[in-house]
Amino acid sequence: SKHNWLMKYKVIRNEKYDFIGQSYSTIYPNIHKYPATMIPQIGIELFKEFEIKRGKLLDPYCGSGSSFTVGLDRGLTEMYGFDINPLAVLISRAKFTKVDIEKAKEIRRQLRNRVYEFIKIEDNLKKIEIPQHYNVDFWFSKVVLQNLSVLKHFIDKIQIDIRRLFLVPLSETIRECSYTRNHEFKLYRIKPEEILQFNPDVFGVYFDKLNKVIDIYEKYYLPKLNEVKIDISYSKFPKKENEFDIVLTSPPYGDSFTTVAYGQFSMFSNQWFGIKYARQIDKMLMGGSVVKEIYPNSIITDFINEISKKSIRRALEVSSFYFDLDKSIKDVANSIKKRGKIIYIVGNRTVKDIQLPTDQFIAERFENYGLRHIITYERLLGNKAMPLQNSPSNKVGQRKGTMTKEYIVVCEK
Repeated sequence: SKHNWLMKYKVIRNEKYDFIGQSYSTIYPNIHKYPATMIPQIGIELFKEFEIKRGKLLDPYCGSGSSFTVGLDRGLTEMYGFDINPLAVLISRAKFTKVDIEKAKEIRRQLRNRVYEFIKIEDNLKKIEIPQHYNVDFWFSKVVLQNLSVLKHFIDKIQIDIRRLFLVPLSETIRECSYTRNHEFKLYRIKPEEILQFNPDVFGVYFDKLNKVIDIYEKYYLPKLNEVKIDISYSKFPKKENEFDIVLTSPPYGDSFTTVAYGQFSMFSNQWFGIKYARQIDKMLMGGSVVKEIYPNSIITDFINEISKKSIRRALEVSSFYFDLDKSIKDVANSIKKRGKIIYIVGNRTVKDIQLPTDQFIAERFENYGLRHIITYERLLGNKAMPLQNSPSNKVGQRKGTMTKEYIVVCEK
């Protein structure tokens, strides 16, 4: 393919990693939807291929925690993750914190009784505090707001380690009972005529989801959480030296505004959970800040220069992302021990009809910071919740397939 012909770091098409027809849930169901999750099968297979059986694992952008699922499956006992999206950290901590499951089920019984007793008395509903988020009435009906507030009121009283398992289904319920179109990560309001018909059973939806979450947690995650340390921090990856043996991650593929809207996807949940900057998260992620120059002296530079001929603004936005990614790669490279491996799984996005070889950039930057590129595998992307089509020129009817392939970049220190 053209990609190989242009490229410095060798790419091999590897069907083994396609996992056609398999989804995340084929072996480890997730407890909450999340954008662009890596399916654990890929990591499990890579750990087998590269004989990774022990050591400290790092995921600097851990999202909902696929890398830790891989680690658990392969018998690793010490793992560290970082993410600046509070919802991601909540989902990961809920899955990978060991709790007393019988106690959780007892609390579930109590919660159901308390909620249904409480709503029998009309005066109680008048007393409950309704959140005053930005634009909240645009996205939720009065009744839905009231019912969600009742749930939150009681869930907030639960002890923290178990509370997370109860907040995860609340997050999905918030989204599902809002006036947003389902099956999209960005926020779009349903049509006015649909709003008239829309009357979700908030408590029914919530308890149904709660049962599923507890069930999945008990069956798939809890049995693997003995003698395991999984530490998930709610921050950017801080500088560390020679700390980790293995990095498995799927970094963002571009800035959040135009690629995967992590912040938008999570906004309601983060607002309900009291995160003051819920609406700023996309700005805080990679490529969220403005730069004044095109990223220099790199494989990627020629491609960005091509974009700049069509739009200097887009070229600078894209550069901002690569400056941030470079800084992050430097920090990750420093944090790895000698002989440690990094595995980055990434898509090459297209901007203004120009496909950006992010996989090559990642290999180049890691080599720049003292690692050696071992191999890059190309896999078909058949199973990620990603916007497969977008309208880059914003003209109606002009749609381009965005990402159909993913690259697995493997380097060693």
